[in-house]
Amino acid sequence: MANIKSAKKRILVIDKKTARNKAIKSKVKTYIKKVDAFIAAGDKAAAQEALRAASAEINKAASKGVYHKNTAARKISRLALAVNKIA
Repeated sequence: MANIKSAKKRILVIDKKTARNKAIKSKVKTYIKKVDAFIAAGDKAAAQEALRAASAEINKAASKGVYHKNTAARKISRLALAVNKIA
């Protein structure tokens, strides 16, 4: 355990940031699962609407530094490709 006051503060700050990042990542995963569910059901219109919402959440996470911008772009790209493959 840390003895120095600044080290103790850093631990508290890191805990807050970790909790925030986990919450944001969890939210993004939920949106991605919704898109995947519509893809599996073959509902293209609903999948496109869910993709729009998921893209917004992923971009928000990237802007806050939770995801790297290329990671966010890759996630959105793969989702869009999957949605566009629906007949």
